[in-house]
Formats: sequence, C-alpha cells, structure tokens
Amino acid sequence: MKIKCPKCKEAAELADDFSFVRCPHCSLDVTYGEYVRIIIQNDSTYSDILEDYGGSSADSTSSTLDDWEKEAK
Repeated sequence: MKIKCPKCKEAAELADDFSFVRCPHCSLDVTYGEYVRIIIQNDSTYSDILEDYGGSSADSTSSTLDDWEKEAK
C-alpha cells in the first residue's frame, strides 16, 4: 500500500502485513511502529488523537505502542 513518507513526503510502501515502511526516494526503512512514532513527533494532531485512545476508563486499560508491537510478534 502506498503511504506518505514522513521524511521526504513522497510515496512510500507499507507492507501488506504492516511490518515495515520503505521509501525508495529517501531510503527510509523502518518498522510500522517506528513510522507511527515519526508521525507523532512530526505532527501534534496525531499525538492528540493517540492520547484520546491511550486514556483509561473503568472498563479498559491503556497500552503503549511498544506493548502493541510485542503482542503482534
């Protein structure tokens, strides 16, 4: 799948299984988790959205991106 490279803003390739993001234009080669971290660092809008999902309630607990990556393995 094509996605926007956070480094050079050109088209990058997201693996079908979400395992990596690669950009042929600037040689970006990162895991999807690293890609999300870069996006969060570069755009506060995404950080705010993730904070909404990271909050806890009486019925659920929050987890981090690192936790999600560990569960995916």
